[in-house]
Amino acid sequence: MDFNLKLLLIQVPVILFSLTIHEFFHAWVAYMLGDDTAKRQRRLTLNPLVHLDFVGTVLMFLAGFGWAKPVPVNYLNFKNPRKGLLLVALAGPLSNLLTALFAGLTLRLLVPLVAGSSVIPGVVVVSLAIVILMLQYGIALAVFNMIPLPPLDGSRVLYGLLPSKQADSFSRLEPYGVMILFALFIFGGRLFSHIFWYPVSLLTVLFSGYDYFQLSSIIYHIAS
Repeated sequence: MDFNLKLLLIQVPVILFSLTIHEFFHAWVAYMLGDDTAKRQRRLTLNPLVHLDFVGTVLMFLAGFGWAKPVPVNYLNFKNPRKGLLLVALAGPLSNLLTALFAGLTLRLLVPLVAGSSVIPGVVVVSLAIVILMLQYGIALAVFNMIPLPPLDGSRVLYGLLPSKQADSFSRLEPYGVMILFALFIFGGRLFSHIFWYPVSLLTVLFSGYDYFQLSSIIYHIAS
């Protein structure tokens, strides 16, 4: 997306919300399952400043996906550590998908209302842009974080689903996960497109009825 002031003013609150809600739900589910580590470290909060990671936030603006500062979790505090690991990992992406679903349903209602209007109030235009970005960022965050490579949530989900022996073998990837992820992003090309953009596009159409890049063109038009 192009960087202009109008677009930036719309992007900032949506990105902050998307990243914050993701980490908050990790912390909240962990707390509900018996681990108060995040709460004691003041991460069980909707204050975005405590959750932001500089690189992950910048990437959200540049690429449309990224990450926040991981919530600290002590899985030994759960009655069933493997199940707890799975549920906590799922909580973040699920929160983004629910946000995106709400945005998609809102978009289905909002677009027909303004489609036939020759003059659209500015507040409606801004609201439309916010809803579109909530949909796009919500889906992109969920899909990106479900890639099964450490330290992303998808790796925790896979670890929780695998039999113990295979899970232990998979956990040995942990030190190399970030390098593999960046190599996939930079050199993966078509493979990354299938892993990331295909499900993003599919979910965008499923939730809103509109193509991802069609919605991006609307954002460009609004911000121009």
